[in-house]
Amino acid sequence: MSAPIDLYFWPTPNGWKVSIALEEFGLPYTTHLVNIGKGDQFKPDFLAISPNNRMPAITDPDGPDGTPISIFESGAILQYLARKTGKFGGATERDRIAVDQWLMWQMGGLGPMAGQAHHFLKYAPAMDPPNDLPYAKNRYRTEVARLYGVMDKQLAHNEFIAGNDYSIADMACWGWASLWEGQQQTLDDKPHLARWLDQVGTRPAVLRGRALHAELRGDFAKDRGTQDQLFSKPS
Repeated sequence: MSAPIDLYFWPTPNGWKVSIALEEFGLPYTTHLVNIGKGDQFKPDFLAISPNNRMPAITDPDGPDGTPISIFESGAILQYLARKTGKFGGATERDRIAVDQWLMWQMGGLGPMAGQAHHFLKYAPAMDPPNDLPYAKNRYRTEVARLYGVMDKQLAHNEFIAGNDYSIADMACWGWASLWEGQQQTLDDKPHLARWLDQVGTRPAVLRGRALHAELRGDFAKDRGTQDQLFSKPS
């Protein structure tokens, strides 16, 4: 058995992408907590692995040439793990293109827009002083609704987001989409998205990856120190 992969992690939708993936791939891993509310992401040891001071990140002691490799950016990690194992990345070149384009859609669209929706709908109004910005709230709430509409249309004709096979694109999208209520969304007009959320969310590996250190999830809206680390400290 290969040596465990080192996972640098905090229980957020981005962190879940990789904890879920490692569970799905059946790869052994050791978790290193990066407490983003306490500023662990700015520590030199972590920046040596993830220079953009964002988690998740991994170090694989059994890299492509048999030597360790560190990888940051969740999408890059998912692609690496899919290539390493030959799983969940698409069986054919057409399948791989479909997986990659939906993974990039999540990385460039769903994740950032849902993150901004959370920020302006929940965290910014709770700041001291409050930053309750109706334009920003409506802008990101509306854009997330549009993106979920795109997902619903795709899932109307496909079992999973990139086709009829479960893939790293589903792993990337599920965490953010599972928090639709906090983004002030509705599933009443998105039955296919609702079906997919339930289908993916009951997979044993997804349940295990989502549960990893779930007890550490806090309410940033009520913690001024965490807000300072996440929203005020320069990179």
